[in-house]
Amino acid sequence: MTKISIGICEYPSVLKSAVYGLEELFLLASRVCREQGIDVLFEPIIIPHTDLIEDSFTVVILPPASIDDYYLSPEDEFIEWLREQYSKGAILSSACAGGFILASTHLLGKREVTTHWALAETFVRMFKDIPLNSNKILIDHGDIVTAGGMMSWLDLGFELISKYSSPWVVRQLGKTLVIDTSQREQSYYQQFKPSFAHGDLVIVSVQQTMHQSYTERVSIHQLAKQVNLTERTMQRRFLKATGYNPNQYLQRLRIQNVCDYLESTKRSFEWIANQVGYEDISACRKVFINIVGLTPREFRKRFA
Repeated sequence: MTKISIGICEYPSVLKSAVYGLEELFLLASRVCREQGIDVLFEPIIIPHTDLIEDSFTVVILPPASIDDYYLSPEDEFIEWLREQYSKGAILSSACAGGFILASTHLLGKREVTTHWALAETFVRMFKDIPLNSNKILIDHGDIVTAGGMMSWLDLGFELISKYSSPWVVRQLGKTLVIDTSQREQSYYQQFKPSFAHGDLVIVSVQQTMHQSYTERVSIHQLAKQVNLTERTMQRRFLKATGYNPNQYLQRLRIQNVCDYLESTKRSFEWIANQVGYEDISACRKVFINIVGLTPREFRKRFA
């Protein structure tokens, strides 16, 4: 019998439903394995951060946070315990804000990770050297696994169960729990919520103009002229302030409005594309798929 010990970290402000949900998910996985004669036993243990036991775990999980911001400044003792678990061969994994605690161990190197899309700006500011892809719902490097959204603890749990048993066990769990276990991406749910609080008031003015006139032809030359900057300087400052170049920003602004129309109306995609400023319908569709990861039809079917 192969025993897989799972340490589920219960740190301050952790999402309790994720902690106990993960515990029950692994117990259910063990039952499925037992019923099907699969010699794998998952042993989940909830670990309070005030009682960091010395046992070595196969996997350590940092679940999502709920309302507090402990994850922004975890205690050194907790971080050192995680580093020690890793040195003993444990896989370190996180979901949502748990990724901040994981990043604080300085064990990620230059490897791409994910966290909740709404926390992306803060993550990049705190961990400049760690590549972040907040479009992904899950990124598995073998020894380090990160998951994105607040409910991505399910995706993380399924990934670990599949890793140590089989994808078939995951599919059986999905049927039992009536949950779709097929792959999904965080980009399906991501909303474009740009920051206006970056401190560059000139670029704020450019952003405001884009939000007011995104349905029309938007000229980079005119935007730069409006704020008395060269195009090159404006684009450089725009990228630094927002994280996007002006064209990327405009595309995301338009596509967010396409999503809103698809969710709230029954209008045709052609009508919507024209409404948000696209004359070329196929170009709009291509940009939509690139940003969202679904076709407009798939998006409407999933969310409308």
